[in-house]
Amino acid sequence: MPFRDECGVFGIYAPTSSEKISQLIYYGLFALQHRGQESAGIATTNGEAITHHKGMGLVSEVFNKENLAKLEGKIGIGHVRYSTTGKSHLMNAQPLVVQHRKSGLALAHNGNLVNTEELRSMLEEEGVVFQTDVDTEVIVNLLARYSKAGLDKALVKCLEIMRGAFSLVIMAEDKLIGVKDLHGFRPLCIGKTGDTWVLASETCALDIVGAEFVREVEPGEIVIIDDKGLTSIKNRNKSIKKAACIFELIYFARPDSVLDGINANSYRFKTGKILAQESMVEADRIIAVPDSGVPAAIGFSVQSGIPYGIGLVRNRYIGRTFIQPTQELREMAVRIKLNVLKKNVQGKRVVMVDDSIVRGTTIRQIIDMLRKAGAKEVHVRISSPPILNPCYFGIDTPSRDQLVSANYTIEEIRDMIHADSLAFLSIEGVQKATKHTGGYCRACFDGKYPMEVPDNMKALDFK
Repeated sequence: MPFRDECGVFGIYAPTSSEKISQLIYYGLFALQHRGQESAGIATTNGEAITHHKGMGLVSEVFNKENLAKLEGKIGIGHVRYSTTGKSHLMNAQPLVVQHRKSGLALAHNGNLVNTEELRSMLEEEGVVFQTDVDTEVIVNLLARYSKAGLDKALVKCLEIMRGAFSLVIMAEDKLIGVKDLHGFRPLCIGKTGDTWVLASETCALDIVGAEFVREVEPGEIVIIDDKGLTSIKNRNKSIKKAACIFELIYFARPDSVLDGINANSYRFKTGKILAQESMVEADRIIAVPDSGVPAAIGFSVQSGIPYGIGLVRNRYIGRTFIQPTQELREMAVRIKLNVLKKNVQGKRVVMVDDSIVRGTTIRQIIDMLRKAGAKEVHVRISSPPILNPCYFGIDTPSRDQLVSANYTIEEIRDMIHADSLAFLSIEGVQKATKHTGGYCRACFDGKYPMEVPDNMKALDFK
Protein backbone atom coordinates (compact mmCIF):
# COMPACT_ATOMS: atom_id res chain seq x y z
CA MET A 1 0.00 0.00 0.00
CA PRO A 2 1.66 3.18 -1.20
CA PHE A 3 2.16 6.84 -0.58
CA ARG A 4 -0.55 9.20 0.52
CA ASP A 5 -2.25 10.92 -2.34
CA GLU A 6 -2.29 14.61 -3.12
CA CYS A 7 -5.36 16.51 -4.44
CA GLY A 8 -7.79 16.76 -7.31
CA VAL A 9 -8.81 19.94 -9.15
CA PHE A 10 -11.70 20.67 -11.50
CA GLY A 11 -12.79 23.77 -13.39
CA ILE A 12 -15.59 24.61 -15.81
CA TYR A 13 -16.46 27.53 -18.08
CA ALA A 14 -20.06 27.22 -19.29
CA PRO A 15 -21.21 30.49 -20.91
CA THR A 16 -24.59 29.22 -22.13
CA SER A 17 -25.17 26.09 -20.06
CA SER A 18 -28.70 25.75 -18.68
CA GLU A 19 -27.55 23.17 -16.14
CA LYS A 20 -26.49 24.08 -12.65
CA ILE A 21 -22.75 24.56 -12.87
CA SER A 22 -22.34 23.50 -9.24
CA GLN A 23 -23.85 20.10 -10.03
CA LEU A 24 -21.36 19.54 -12.84
CA ILE A 25 -18.48 20.43 -10.53
CA TYR A 26 -19.98 18.17 -7.87
CA TYR A 27 -19.95 15.21 -10.25
CA GLY A 28 -16.47 16.10 -11.44
CA LEU A 29 -15.21 16.05 -7.86
CA PHE A 30 -16.94 12.73 -7.28
CA ALA A 31 -14.83 11.31 -10.11
CA LEU A 32 -11.70 12.70 -8.44
CA GLN A 33 -12.59 11.64 -4.88
CA HIS A 34 -9.77 9.06 -4.89
CA ARG A 35 -7.24 11.92 -5.00
CA GLY A 36 -8.26 13.41 -1.66
CA GLN A 37 -10.74 12.63 1.09
CA GLU A 38 -10.03 15.20 3.79
CA SER A 39 -11.96 18.16 2.45
CA ALA A 40 -13.87 19.40 -0.58
CA GLY A 41 -14.83 22.79 -1.92
CA ILE A 42 -16.53 24.59 -4.80
CA ALA A 43 -16.39 28.25 -5.85
CA THR A 44 -18.50 29.80 -8.61
CA THR A 45 -19.00 33.23 -10.12
CA ASN A 46 -21.76 34.95 -12.05
CA GLY A 47 -19.32 37.55 -13.37
CA GLU A 48 -19.87 39.96 -10.51
CA ALA A 49 -19.16 38.10 -7.28
CA ILE A 50 -17.69 34.79 -6.14
CA THR A 51 -19.73 32.38 -4.01
CA HIS A 52 -18.11 29.39 -2.37
CA HIS A 53 -18.71 26.52 0.00
CA LYS A 54 -16.21 24.05 1.46
CA GLY A 55 -16.00 21.65 4.34
CA MET A 56 -14.21 18.69 5.87
CA GLY A 57 -15.02 15.21 4.61
CA LEU A 58 -16.06 13.53 1.38
CA VAL A 59 -17.78 15.33 -1.48
CA SER A 60 -21.11 13.71 -0.55
CA GLU A 61 -20.71 14.84 3.06
CA VAL A 62 -19.76 18.44 2.30
CA PHE A 63 -22.44 19.19 -0.32
CA ASN A 64 -26.20 18.83 -0.44
CA LYS A 65 -29.04 20.10 -2.58
CA GLU A 66 -29.40 23.28 -0.53
CA ASN A 67 -25.80 24.52 -0.56
CA LEU A 68 -25.27 23.50 -4.19
CA ALA A 69 -28.30 25.58 -5.19
CA LYS A 70 -26.58 28.69 -3.81
CA LEU A 71 -23.50 28.17 -6.01
CA GLU A 72 -24.68 29.82 -9.20
CA GLY A 73 -22.80 31.19 -12.19
CA LYS A 74 -21.14 30.35 -15.50
CA ILE A 75 -17.64 29.69 -14.18
CA GLY A 76 -16.62 27.47 -11.30
CA ILE A 77 -13.78 25.47 -9.79
CA GLY A 78 -13.65 22.62 -7.30
CA HIS A 79 -11.10 20.82 -5.15
CA VAL A 80 -10.71 17.62 -3.15
CA ARG A 81 -7.82 17.66 -0.71
CA TYR A 82 -5.34 15.46 0.98
CA SER A 83 -2.90 17.59 2.97
CA THR A 84 0.72 17.45 1.85
CA THR A 85 1.55 20.86 3.33
CA GLY A 86 -0.61 22.45 5.97
CA LYS A 87 -2.68 20.73 8.61
CA SER A 88 -6.00 19.02 8.06
CA HIS A 89 -8.20 21.95 9.10
CA LEU A 90 -11.12 23.72 7.47
CA MET A 91 -9.07 26.91 7.12
CA ASN A 92 -6.75 25.01 4.76
CA ALA A 93 -9.56 23.60 2.60
CA GLN A 94 -9.71 24.83 -0.98
CA PRO A 95 -10.48 26.64 -3.23
CA LEU A 96 -8.93 29.67 -1.58
CA VAL A 97 -11.05 32.74 -2.31
CA VAL A 98 -9.63 36.26 -2.02
CA GLN A 99 -10.52 39.82 -2.95
CA HIS A 100 -7.85 41.89 -4.66
CA ARG A 101 -8.03 45.20 -6.54
CA LYS A 102 -11.84 45.19 -6.19
CA SER A 103 -12.17 41.83 -7.93
CA GLY A 104 -12.44 38.26 -6.73
CA LEU A 105 -10.10 35.36 -7.33
CA ALA A 106 -10.39 31.68 -6.41
CA LEU A 107 -7.58 29.14 -6.70
CA ALA A 108 -7.26 25.37 -6.26
CA HIS A 109 -3.89 23.62 -6.21
CA ASN A 110 -2.60 20.09 -6.69
CA GLY A 111 1.07 19.62 -5.80
CA ASN A 112 3.71 21.02 -3.51
CA LEU A 113 6.15 23.93 -3.76
CA VAL A 114 9.70 23.21 -2.61
CA ASN A 115 10.61 26.88 -2.06
CA THR A 116 7.54 27.78 0.02
CA GLU A 117 9.60 28.87 3.03
CA GLU A 118 11.70 31.25 0.95
CA LEU A 119 8.69 32.77 -0.83
CA ARG A 120 6.66 33.05 2.35
CA SER A 121 9.49 34.88 4.12
CA MET A 122 9.79 37.31 1.22
CA LEU A 123 6.06 38.07 1.30
CA GLU A 124 5.95 38.44 5.09
CA GLU A 125 8.79 40.95 4.95
CA GLU A 126 6.60 42.97 2.59
CA GLY A 127 3.78 42.98 5.12
CA VAL A 128 1.66 40.07 3.90
CA VAL A 129 -0.33 38.39 6.68
CA PHE A 130 -1.15 34.72 6.10
CA GLN A 131 -4.43 33.14 7.19
CA THR A 132 -3.42 29.50 6.52
CA ASP A 133 -0.28 27.37 6.56
CA VAL A 134 -0.69 25.96 3.03
CA ASP A 135 1.60 26.75 0.11
CA THR A 136 -1.50 27.54 -1.96
CA GLU A 137 -1.88 30.83 -0.08
CA VAL A 138 1.70 31.68 -1.01
CA ILE A 139 0.70 31.30 -4.68
CA VAL A 140 -2.35 33.54 -4.21
CA ASN A 141 -0.24 36.27 -2.61
CA LEU A 142 2.39 36.05 -5.33
CA LEU A 143 -0.35 36.59 -7.91
CA ALA A 144 -1.51 39.65 -5.97
CA ARG A 145 2.07 40.93 -5.80
CA TYR A 146 2.51 40.88 -9.57
CA SER A 147 -1.10 41.55 -10.61
CA LYS A 148 -0.64 45.18 -11.57
CA ALA A 149 0.43 44.09 -15.06
CA GLY A 150 -2.56 41.75 -15.39
CA LEU A 151 -3.32 38.23 -14.25
CA ASP A 152 -1.73 36.51 -17.25
CA LYS A 153 1.59 38.34 -16.80
CA ALA A 154 1.46 37.73 -13.06
CA LEU A 155 1.17 34.00 -13.75
CA VAL A 156 4.16 34.10 -16.12
CA LYS A 157 6.19 35.78 -13.36
CA CYS A 158 5.03 33.20 -10.80
CA LEU A 159 6.13 30.38 -13.08
CA GLU A 160 9.60 31.91 -13.11
CA ILE A 161 10.02 31.98 -9.33
CA MET A 162 7.91 29.09 -7.99
CA ARG A 163 9.72 25.77 -7.79
CA GLY A 164 8.07 22.44 -7.26
CA ALA A 165 4.92 20.71 -8.45
CA PHE A 166 1.71 22.55 -9.15
CA SER A 167 -1.31 22.12 -11.34
CA LEU A 168 -3.64 25.05 -10.72
CA VAL A 169 -7.18 25.96 -11.66
CA ILE A 170 -7.89 29.63 -11.13
CA MET A 171 -11.19 31.47 -11.44
CA ALA A 172 -11.42 35.19 -11.98
CA GLU A 173 -14.78 36.89 -12.39
CA ASP A 174 -14.67 36.54 -16.18
CA LYS A 175 -12.30 33.66 -16.94
CA LEU A 176 -11.08 30.21 -16.05
CA ILE A 177 -7.33 29.51 -16.04
CA GLY A 178 -5.29 26.33 -15.90
CA VAL A 179 -1.57 26.27 -15.09
CA LYS A 180 0.98 23.48 -14.96
CA ASP A 181 4.50 23.75 -13.51
CA LEU A 182 7.56 23.74 -15.76
CA HIS A 183 8.23 20.02 -15.27
CA GLY A 184 4.60 18.93 -15.50
CA PHE A 185 4.67 16.82 -12.34
CA ARG A 186 0.92 16.76 -11.73
CA PRO A 187 -1.71 15.99 -14.38
CA LEU A 188 -4.14 18.53 -15.80
CA CYS A 189 -6.23 18.02 -18.91
CA ILE A 190 -8.62 20.00 -21.09
CA GLY A 191 -12.06 18.85 -22.21
CA LYS A 192 -14.95 20.36 -24.11
CA THR A 193 -18.64 19.76 -24.74
CA GLY A 194 -20.43 22.26 -26.97
CA ASP A 195 -19.25 25.70 -25.85
CA THR A 196 -18.41 24.45 -22.35
CA TRP A 197 -14.76 24.02 -21.42
CA VAL A 198 -13.54 21.78 -18.62
CA LEU A 199 -10.21 21.49 -16.79
CA ALA A 200 -9.57 18.44 -14.62
CA SER A 201 -6.81 16.48 -12.91
CA GLU A 202 -7.84 13.32 -14.77
CA THR A 203 -9.80 12.36 -17.87
CA CYS A 204 -12.24 10.30 -15.78
CA ALA A 205 -13.69 13.61 -14.53
CA LEU A 206 -14.25 14.75 -18.13
CA ASP A 207 -16.12 11.53 -18.85
CA ILE A 208 -18.55 11.96 -15.97
CA VAL A 209 -19.70 15.41 -17.18
CA GLY A 210 -19.85 14.34 -20.84
CA ALA A 211 -16.84 16.34 -22.04
CA GLU A 212 -14.56 15.10 -24.80
CA PHE A 213 -10.84 15.04 -24.11
CA VAL A 214 -9.04 17.78 -26.05
CA ARG A 215 -5.46 17.54 -24.79
CA GLU A 216 -3.18 17.73 -21.76
CA VAL A 217 -2.05 21.10 -20.47
CA GLU A 218 1.66 21.18 -21.33
CA PRO A 219 4.43 21.66 -18.75
CA GLY A 220 4.83 25.38 -18.05
CA GLU A 221 1.68 26.27 -20.00
CA ILE A 222 -0.97 28.79 -18.96
CA VAL A 223 -4.40 28.13 -20.49
CA ILE A 224 -6.92 31.01 -20.37
CA ILE A 225 -10.59 30.36 -21.14
CA ASP A 226 -12.98 33.29 -21.52
CA ASP A 227 -15.58 34.65 -23.94
CA LYS A 228 -12.94 34.60 -26.69
CA GLY A 229 -12.42 30.85 -26.31
CA LEU A 230 -9.16 29.22 -25.26
CA THR A 231 -5.81 30.97 -25.52
CA SER A 232 -2.47 29.62 -24.44
CA ILE A 233 0.79 31.02 -23.10
CA LYS A 234 3.38 28.30 -23.57
CA ASN A 235 6.67 27.78 -21.82
CA ARG A 236 9.57 29.07 -23.89
CA ASN A 237 12.29 27.53 -21.74
CA LYS A 238 13.02 24.35 -23.66
CA SER A 239 15.98 23.43 -21.44
CA ILE A 240 13.68 22.23 -18.63
CA LYS A 241 12.75 18.59 -19.14
CA LYS A 242 9.33 17.12 -18.53
CA ALA A 243 9.12 15.03 -15.34
CA ALA A 244 5.57 13.73 -14.83
CA CYS A 245 5.13 11.71 -11.65
CA ILE A 246 5.39 8.00 -12.50
CA PHE A 247 3.22 7.14 -9.48
CA GLU A 248 0.23 8.66 -11.25
CA LEU A 249 0.37 5.67 -13.60
CA ILE A 250 1.41 3.18 -10.94
CA TYR A 251 -1.29 4.07 -8.46
CA PHE A 252 -2.86 7.52 -8.14
CA ALA A 253 -4.82 7.85 -11.37
CA ARG A 254 -8.12 6.05 -11.65
CA PRO A 255 -7.80 2.98 -13.92
CA ASP A 256 -10.02 4.55 -16.59
CA SER A 257 -7.96 7.74 -16.83
CA VAL A 258 -5.48 8.45 -19.61
CA LEU A 259 -2.25 10.32 -18.87
CA ASP A 260 0.16 11.35 -21.62
CA GLY A 261 -1.61 9.01 -24.00
CA ILE A 262 -1.28 5.99 -21.68
CA ASN A 263 -4.32 4.39 -20.06
CA ALA A 264 -3.56 3.75 -16.38
CA ASN A 265 -5.18 0.30 -16.38
CA SER A 266 -3.24 -0.77 -19.48
CA TYR A 267 0.02 0.40 -17.93
CA ARG A 268 -0.64 -1.60 -14.76
CA PHE A 269 -1.55 -4.69 -16.78
CA LYS A 270 1.74 -4.41 -18.70
CA THR A 271 3.76 -4.07 -15.51
CA GLY A 272 2.20 -7.31 -14.29
CA LYS A 273 3.24 -9.13 -17.46
CA ILE A 274 6.77 -7.74 -17.26
CA LEU A 275 6.93 -8.62 -13.55
CA ALA A 276 6.09 -12.24 -14.41
CA GLN A 277 8.86 -12.27 -17.02
CA GLU A 278 11.36 -10.90 -14.51
CA SER A 279 10.44 -12.91 -11.42
CA MET A 280 8.51 -16.07 -12.23
CA VAL A 281 7.61 -18.44 -9.38
CA GLU A 282 5.78 -21.77 -9.20
CA ALA A 283 2.36 -21.28 -7.66
CA ASP A 284 -1.28 -22.35 -7.78
CA ARG A 285 -3.08 -19.02 -7.67
CA ILE A 286 -2.45 -15.34 -8.43
CA ILE A 287 -4.26 -12.87 -6.19
CA ALA A 288 -4.17 -9.09 -5.85
CA VAL A 289 -4.28 -6.54 -3.07
CA PRO A 290 -7.43 -4.71 -4.17
CA ASP A 291 -8.04 -2.51 -5.90
CA SER A 292 -4.76 -1.07 -7.13
CA GLY A 293 -2.99 -4.42 -7.49
CA VAL A 294 -5.69 -6.06 -9.64
CA PRO A 295 -4.58 -5.04 -13.18
CA ALA A 296 -0.97 -6.05 -12.50
CA ALA A 297 -2.10 -9.36 -10.97
CA ILE A 298 -4.18 -10.13 -14.07
CA GLY A 299 -1.18 -9.27 -16.25
CA PHE A 300 1.01 -11.58 -14.14
CA SER A 301 -1.57 -14.34 -14.55
CA VAL A 302 -1.81 -13.93 -18.33
CA GLN A 303 1.98 -14.02 -18.72
CA SER A 304 2.59 -16.89 -16.29
CA GLY A 305 -0.40 -19.07 -17.09
CA ILE A 306 -1.19 -19.34 -13.37
CA PRO A 307 -4.93 -18.76 -12.78
CA TYR A 308 -6.03 -15.48 -11.21
CA GLY A 309 -8.61 -15.49 -8.46
CA ILE A 310 -10.02 -13.25 -5.76
CA GLY A 311 -8.09 -13.84 -2.56
CA LEU A 312 -8.83 -10.63 -0.70
CA VAL A 313 -12.23 -8.97 -0.50
CA ARG A 314 -12.35 -5.22 0.03
CA ASN A 315 -14.98 -3.48 2.13
CA ARG A 316 -15.97 -0.67 -0.23
CA TYR A 317 -17.76 1.36 2.41
CA ILE A 318 -14.62 2.78 3.99
CA GLY A 319 -11.96 5.09 2.57
CA ARG A 320 -8.42 4.20 1.67
CA THR A 321 -6.32 3.14 4.65
CA PHE A 322 -3.51 5.55 3.83
CA ILE A 323 -5.90 8.47 4.25
CA GLN A 324 -5.99 7.73 8.00
CA PRO A 325 -3.96 10.33 9.93
CA THR A 326 -1.86 7.97 12.07
CA GLN A 327 -0.06 4.70 11.44
CA GLU A 328 -1.95 2.99 14.27
CA LEU A 329 -5.29 3.88 12.69
CA ARG A 330 -4.04 2.80 9.25
CA GLU A 331 -3.13 -0.63 10.62
CA MET A 332 -6.49 -1.00 12.35
CA ALA A 333 -8.23 0.02 9.14
CA VAL A 334 -6.53 -2.82 7.22
CA ARG A 335 -8.47 -5.37 9.25
CA ILE A 336 -11.69 -3.50 8.58
CA LYS A 337 -10.91 -2.97 4.93
CA LEU A 338 -9.72 -6.41 3.77
CA ASN A 339 -10.85 -9.94 4.43
CA VAL A 340 -9.52 -13.20 3.02
CA LEU A 341 -11.64 -15.38 0.73
CA LYS A 342 -10.53 -18.55 2.47
CA LYS A 343 -11.78 -20.99 -0.16
CA ASN A 344 -9.52 -19.48 -2.84
CA VAL A 345 -6.28 -19.58 -0.85
CA GLN A 346 -6.54 -22.54 1.54
CA GLY A 347 -3.88 -25.15 0.81
CA LYS A 348 -2.56 -23.17 -2.17
CA ARG A 349 0.77 -21.62 -3.13
CA VAL A 350 -0.26 -18.01 -3.63
CA VAL A 351 1.39 -15.14 -5.51
CA MET A 352 0.10 -11.87 -4.09
CA VAL A 353 0.59 -8.83 -6.36
CA ASP A 354 0.59 -5.27 -5.04
CA ASP A 355 1.73 -1.96 -6.53
CA SER A 356 4.30 -0.91 -3.89
CA ILE A 357 5.71 -1.37 -0.41
CA VAL A 358 6.28 1.73 1.72
CA ARG A 359 6.70 0.88 5.40
CA GLY A 360 5.97 -2.83 5.08
CA THR A 361 3.59 -3.02 8.03
CA THR A 362 0.37 -3.25 6.01
CA ILE A 363 1.57 -5.99 3.68
CA ARG A 364 2.84 -8.02 6.65
CA GLN A 365 -0.63 -7.90 8.17
CA ILE A 366 -2.17 -9.12 4.93
CA ILE A 367 0.30 -12.00 4.57
CA ASP A 368 -0.39 -13.08 8.14
CA MET A 369 -4.12 -13.05 7.34
CA LEU A 370 -3.52 -15.26 4.29
CA ARG A 371 -1.47 -17.75 6.30
CA LYS A 372 -4.12 -17.86 9.00
CA ALA A 373 -6.66 -18.66 6.27
CA GLY A 374 -4.57 -21.65 5.22
CA ALA A 375 -2.35 -20.41 2.38
CA LYS A 376 0.48 -22.92 1.92
CA GLU A 377 2.97 -20.37 0.55
CA VAL A 378 2.75 -16.61 0.00
CA HIS A 379 5.01 -15.11 -2.67
CA VAL A 380 4.91 -11.35 -3.02
CA ARG A 381 5.42 -9.54 -6.32
CA ILE A 382 5.47 -5.73 -6.46
CA SER A 383 4.67 -3.96 -9.75
CA SER A 384 7.04 -1.04 -9.07
CA PRO A 385 10.70 -0.79 -8.02
CA PRO A 386 11.73 -0.43 -4.36
CA ILE A 387 10.93 3.04 -2.95
CA LEU A 388 14.25 4.40 -1.75
CA ASN A 389 13.68 8.15 -1.52
CA PRO A 390 11.02 10.60 -0.25
CA CYS A 391 8.97 12.74 -2.62
CA TYR A 392 9.00 16.53 -2.25
CA PHE A 393 6.52 17.28 -5.02
CA GLY A 394 3.03 16.76 -3.63
CA ILE A 395 3.00 13.19 -2.33
CA ASP A 396 3.10 12.86 1.43
CA THR A 397 5.76 10.17 1.79
CA PRO A 398 7.28 9.02 5.05
CA SER A 399 10.76 10.21 5.95
CA ARG A 400 13.62 8.11 4.56
CA ASP A 401 14.12 6.28 7.84
CA GLN A 402 10.54 4.96 7.56
CA LEU A 403 10.91 3.73 3.98
CA VAL A 404 11.58 0.04 4.44
CA SER A 405 13.40 -0.40 1.11
CA ALA A 406 15.79 2.45 1.96
CA ASN A 407 16.96 0.69 5.10
CA TYR A 408 16.80 -3.05 4.43
CA THR A 409 17.75 -5.50 1.70
CA ILE A 410 15.06 -7.29 -0.28
CA GLU A 411 15.82 -10.49 1.61
CA GLU A 412 15.52 -8.67 4.94
CA ILE A 413 12.20 -7.19 3.87
CA ARG A 414 10.98 -10.61 2.75
CA ASP A 415 11.71 -11.94 6.23
CA MET A 416 10.10 -8.91 7.92
CA ILE A 417 6.82 -9.24 6.01
CA HIS A 418 6.70 -13.04 6.47
CA ALA A 419 6.73 -13.83 2.72
CA ASP A 420 8.18 -16.97 1.10
CA SER A 421 9.69 -14.86 -1.67
CA LEU A 422 9.71 -11.19 -2.69
CA ALA A 423 10.51 -9.46 -5.97
CA PHE A 424 10.03 -5.94 -7.34
CA LEU A 425 9.64 -4.68 -10.89
CA SER A 426 12.88 -3.27 -12.27
CA ILE A 427 13.30 0.34 -13.39
CA GLU A 428 13.88 -1.08 -16.88
CA GLY A 429 10.47 -2.73 -16.55
CA VAL A 430 8.91 0.64 -15.77
CA GLN A 431 10.55 2.11 -18.86
CA LYS A 432 9.28 -0.76 -20.99
CA ALA A 433 5.73 -0.32 -19.70
CA THR A 434 5.80 3.39 -20.58
CA LYS A 435 7.05 2.54 -24.09
CA HIS A 436 10.44 4.15 -23.29
CA THR A 437 8.86 7.56 -23.87
CA GLY A 438 10.75 9.17 -20.98
CA GLY A 439 9.57 12.38 -19.40
CA TYR A 440 8.84 10.85 -16.00
CA CYS A 441 10.09 11.63 -12.50
CA ARG A 442 11.30 8.40 -10.88
CA ALA A 443 13.22 10.01 -8.03
CA CYS A 444 11.46 7.85 -5.43
CA PHE A 445 13.21 4.90 -7.09
CA ASP A 446 16.51 6.26 -8.40
CA GLY A 447 17.10 9.48 -6.40
CA LYS A 448 17.42 11.61 -9.55
CA TYR A 449 15.31 14.63 -8.62
CA PRO A 450 14.36 16.89 -11.56
CA MET A 451 15.33 19.98 -9.57
CA GLU A 452 17.45 20.89 -6.58
CA VAL A 453 15.67 20.26 -3.29
CA PRO A 454 16.28 22.86 -0.53
CA ASP A 455 18.23 21.73 2.53
CA ASN A 456 15.34 22.56 4.87
CA MET A 457 13.19 19.97 3.07
CA LYS A 458 15.96 17.37 2.97
CA ALA A 459 16.31 17.78 6.72
CA LEU A 460 12.83 16.29 7.08
CA ASP A 461 14.08 13.00 5.62
CA PHE A 462 15.14 11.82 9.06
CA LYS A 463 12.53 13.55 11.23
